[in-house]
Amino acid sequence: MAKEKLELVEVSPRDGLQNEPDLVSTDNKLALIDHIVAAGFRRLEAGSFVNPKKVPQMADGDAVFAGVPKRADVTYIALALNLRGVERALAAGAKEINYVFCASDGFSIRNNGGTVAETFAVWPDVAAAAKAGGARLSATVSTAFGCPFDGEVPVARVVEVAERCVAQDVFELALADTIGVGAPSDVHERFRAVKAAIPKHVQLRAHFHNTRNTALANAVAAVEEGVRVLDGSLAGIGGCPFAPGAAGNVPTEDLAYMFNRMGFDTGIDLDRAIEGAHFIGGVLGRKTPGMVSRAPKWPKD
Repeated sequence: MAKEKLELVEVSPRDGLQNEPDLVSTDNKLALIDHIVAAGFRRLEAGSFVNPKKVPQMADGDAVFAGVPKRADVTYIALALNLRGVERALAAGAKEINYVFCASDGFSIRNNGGTVAETFAVWPDVAAAAKAGGARLSATVSTAFGCPFDGEVPVARVVEVAERCVAQDVFELALADTIGVGAPSDVHERFRAVKAAIPKHVQLRAHFHNTRNTALANAVAAVEEGVRVLDGSLAGIGGCPFAPGAAGNVPTEDLAYMFNRMGFDTGIDLDRAIEGAHFIGGVLGRKTPGMVSRAPKWPKD
């Protein structure tokens, strides 16, 4: 009997590096992407097209997209927060755009430059631009589990924002625990509520940060709710420039190890993924949070 597929989307070139104090060179980003593709990942966030003055770590998005390996079986995702970012991403050749909204006004004002309601004003234009540019569009609801400025975010608010996201033609909707405050019970509740409110053809994705060491448990809870697409960042690197204290993403190699052991087909070569984690740890010159990349090989050869 064939194993059930579980897609792991690698976000280290974008979410993993956007909060680093030192700029990572374009060449090292492209080398990281080479490791990611070699490990079997077929969707990855290659960069974002945001204000380079606010997020200088992502200022070379055009060069990164120009340098990635051109493969028909690999999708390079561009993140954007406004119409200008979408237009830049399309000009750079992006064929998939992840557009981010917030579930809370406090974070939206700081991260997206306006309240939640204000940021949705341009949403029809964003969707039209993506379609005209030949790119498929996904939406992410950040701070879906809590906000560093507004505190707790009601489930009803997450559902409301999700419904506004799917009012346009998106193929996928992600809920993001931007500051890592969620527990498995929150994951069950929120994904269940959103799933009931959106069209069945829109697939769900989960994006967890490990600030409070709950990300792996939350990933299992998401999968139990039927989610089959999970974000991860090699070595567990990452954070958000606009979310104080937001620690790294869930380590992708930890996700791959766990779900492979649980009987899912992730398509990921764990040894190659660990090599990628070691590579980016070496580039950053520090110990990284991922556990599997520091553990002895198991099972032993």
